[in-house]
Amino acid sequence: MDLSVLEIFRAVAAEQSITLASRRLGRVPSNVTTRIQQLEQELGVALFSREGKRMRLTREGEVFLTYANRLSALADEARSAMKPSGPVGLFRVGSIESTAASRLPPVLARFHAAWPAVSLQLSTGGTRRLVRGLLAHELDCALVSQPPIEGIDIGYDAGRLEAESIFTEDLLIVLPPSHPPIATAADIRVDSLAALEPGCTYRAVAEHWARNARGLRVQDLTSYHAMLAVVSAGNAIGVMPRSVLDLLPGGSGIQTHHLGPIKTLLVRRRDEALPAFAAFRQALLQG
Repeated sequence: MDLSVLEIFRAVAAEQSITLASRRLGRVPSNVTTRIQQLEQELGVALFSREGKRMRLTREGEVFLTYANRLSALADEARSAMKPSGPVGLFRVGSIESTAASRLPPVLARFHAAWPAVSLQLSTGGTRRLVRGLLAHELDCALVSQPPIEGIDIGYDAGRLEAESIFTEDLLIVLPPSHPPIATAADIRVDSLAALEPGCTYRAVAEHWARNARGLRVQDLTSYHAMLAVVSAGNAIGVMPRSVLDLLPGGSGIQTHHLGPIKTLLVRRRDEALPAFAAFRQALLQG
């Protein structure tokens, strides 16, 4: 088993598609398919279940993904150890609010412990604002949400930026405890959607989903704590990933409606290989 097949496996797991993974890797689809089949034969298990063109990880695949991420991170660490010095100086990271709250605390602690000479500056905001900051060289990398729906513009420039899927979130509509269960947006019985700033991908997805709800206005909020308070009061529905809801006090009594999976991408400018970026990516992949 070599590192290249691990990168192929991780790409297919992230994209859930041979075609998309092959584009991301710059390989022909037949080569990606063959390498995955060879890996499954070597391990003696099915890593993916095939549902049409969709590739979903099996239980064994989920377990192996953890090891593949760790092996990839260890390889990056080995490469860094061969360099005369590690990353130093200012490293500017942008992140959507939910990722900063639910995913980054252990990552940043691990990064600081490994690279104390790096001064990491964290900024939060909506996906569109973070992409704009990255293009303007105000950030060195950013963790943003990938719109799962065509037509949602986040300002992404594929010619200047490159992205890697890091996390997958379970996006939810959250409803007041007393609200009747819903199947579609037409079942909403409140008059507002509480969401973060315009430019937030989660907000755009929720607005698209709620387009058939009658008279639903958007209420701008600055935090998920405020969103949960408004929803708990029975005045609104909200939108947030499950990883954030699980962190919030009082979240256990809230009703939820599943909107679907949504990817969190690590984005940077093309052709920029900052040592601190490689170290930060490694810390992210360690989970």
